[in-house]
Order: sequence, then C-alpha cells, then structure tokens
Amino acid sequence: MTGNLRIDGTRLWDSLMEMAKIGATEKGGVCRLALSDLDKESRDLFVSWCEDAGCTVTTDAMGNIFARRPGRNPELAPVMTGSHLDSQPTGGKYDGAYGVLAALEVVRALNDHDIETEAPVEIAVWTNEEGARFAPAMVGSGVFAGEFDLDFGHSRTDPDGRSIGEELDRIGYKGDETPGDHPVGAFFEVHIEQGPILEAKEKTIGIVQGVQGMRWYDVTLTGSEAHAGPTPMDQRRDPMAAASEILPGVYRIAFDLAPEGRATIGEFHVEPGSRNTIPGSVRFSVDLRHPDPDLLRSMDADLKALVSRIAEVRDIDGKVDDIWDSQPVEFDPDCIAAVTKSAELLGYEAMDVVSGAGHDAVYISRVAPTGMIFIPCKDGISHNEIEDATPEHIEAGCNVLLHAVLNRAGVAKPA
Repeated sequence: MTGNLRIDGTRLWDSLMEMAKIGATEKGGVCRLALSDLDKESRDLFVSWCEDAGCTVTTDAMGNIFARRPGRNPELAPVMTGSHLDSQPTGGKYDGAYGVLAALEVVRALNDHDIETEAPVEIAVWTNEEGARFAPAMVGSGVFAGEFDLDFGHSRTDPDGRSIGEELDRIGYKGDETPGDHPVGAFFEVHIEQGPILEAKEKTIGIVQGVQGMRWYDVTLTGSEAHAGPTPMDQRRDPMAAASEILPGVYRIAFDLAPEGRATIGEFHVEPGSRNTIPGSVRFSVDLRHPDPDLLRSMDADLKALVSRIAEVRDIDGKVDDIWDSQPVEFDPDCIAAVTKSAELLGYEAMDVVSGAGHDAVYISRVAPTGMIFIPCKDGISHNEIEDATPEHIEAGCNVLLHAVLNRAGVAKPA
C-alpha cells in the first residue's frame, strides 16, 4: 500500500537551507554552538515547524526536544527519529540538521498522504551532540540513556565557566520531563557519512551496522618556566620538548593499527605563551578510535605508557585525564533489516558500513532498538564549512528513513 510513497525532496531541501541561515558563515557552513542564542533560534524554528505539522512538543530537563505525531494505538511506544541542531565552531549545514529535518519531512509526508501509523512517530532533537562547547559529546542523549546522570549533564561547563544547566535556563529549554522517562519503541537516525567510502564506492545509501569505539583525553605536561636565553638545553624542565616527542607517538599508536585505528590531536595550549619563555605547562586533547574494544583498550594503555615514559625522561609531570569512553556499538538486527528492505524497495544502491563518528544513536541503542542510515557527502568532508551533499542523496536518505519508520511503526488498517 505504501510502496510508492515518497517524501517531498524540494520541501526538505528548502527546510535545510532555511535552517542553515541561522548561524551561517562566510564559507557556506554554520556556527551554532550548543545552547547559544543561535541554537535557541534554531530550536524555536524547529518547534514552530513541528507545531504547524500537528505535533505535540515536549522538552525534558536536559533540553532534549520531542515532537510527537499520534498513532492509532497511543499505548505503543513511539518510533523515534532525529538528530541534533548544534554544530562545530566551523561546521557544515548538514551534520545533525539533516537528521532532524528529514525526521520532520517524514511526518510531513505522512500528513500529505493521510497515513495513520499504529504507533506514534516522534522527532527528537538531542542537546549538545557535538561536544564543541561542552565536553563530552552526546551529553543530552547520554543523560537520556542513563550513561550520565542529570547532575553531571547540567554541570558541564564551557571555557567561560557557563554550565549546561544555566544555559538551558537562560534560553528557556530546561523542561520538566525527567530524561529517560520517555519510552522509545525504536530509533532511527539519518546522517551524512562524514567519510569518503560511499562516494568512492558510488553507493547512495549506507546501511550502518554499528559505531566504532572512541576515547577522549586531556593531557597536561607540567615543567618549569625559565628564560629562553640563559637556560641550557640539558638543564630545562621543558614540557614543550616532551610534547614534541609524545605527539608523533600518539599518531604512531593509530598507524600501528591501520586502517581501523584513529588518533587526533584537536586542541593545543601552551602557557604562559611568551616567545622568550620556556613554557611551564602544555595541554592538549587526544581522540583515539577503533571498532575493536580490545584494541581500543590497548591504545588507551599505550597512550598512558607513552606519556609516563616521556615525562620521566624529561623530568616533568605528565597527567592523562579520561574525558570520555564510548565503547563500540552494534545496532539492532531488526532495525538494520528495516533499513535494508527500504533501500531495496526504493531501488537505491546500498552497502553495509560502520560509522567512524559518534552519534546520538550510540546512546539511544542502549535503551531502544536502533538503526542508522548514511548518505554520501562530497569528498567525505565534514566538521568543515565546505561540507556538502547533493539534493538527490538528501532525498534518497529521507525516503529510506520514511519506509524504515513505517516498517517499525506499522500502517493502521481501516476500521
């Protein structure tokens, strides 16, 4: 009965471009840091669109937003789909927002075709997925799924000392609902791949089997400040010299486990930051990833041993703080099958993939059957203002999402 059902690709594209005006950057991307005024503006626009589509909108105490389209049987847990609206400081217009607005387009398409589902269909917007302003990432979905408690979520601070709880109050998105007191029958998230595989293989749809594990760290090296001129090299306690030996070792940890191993150093701070003073402190972030949990643990041990060894040789203090530990995830077989059947029904070229990036679906998979759908992005580029995807792929991913949702929510039969 619904085999020929399609979404309105032009409407979806127009919604994406309208949302992209909020926080637009000169290079074509967006900057909407979590719980900023621009994030509030994007949330307000999303809520207005959902209300126009006939949804009932609620918010929990972590600022997670839920927009529900009723089903015939209100006793059934909703089939949920969505993503996030916050971005990286120099982010693209599709990361997160595509998943949210594709979910909205699913609801709009169901309305257009007057289709009643057995279970309710619900759109979710998760708070602070990126972790760019408040670390760690995926805090909203993590609190919802019980990975973090509410106090932890509210207490996360940005570099200026403002907390998530304070900012939720300020922008008016701290709801009354307790995170997690919201049943979910199944969850789907559609997303750009953020990597080059689908484009290279000329596939339209990625059927995501799971997500690789990832660990975040803050490394602090502390030595002794001294004048750059009078202090001989062999008498320095220089944390920058130690860092110069640790950094290649971090990358070697990943290269030794190629091609699956990943290592990234994305933040670096030197204090006091004077050109003629030997630094007293160096701080940097480390991001390690691997799909095998045993090998990820091995990478963790290698990093800590590396820092300890170089710190001892250089006569400085070396500290590695664990910031985040997200173990590898395998998605629900039935949700994977729903995505596979939908891609086949629609005639799209598809392939199985494993996500190299973290997504809210990781945490939601701990409390509900979960699946993900990927579409290609140009040159595999994401977390970048030049991030790009074609209207055809945007439409295709949403069509697969529509049929996967219907697969799990069911189409109500006439009375």
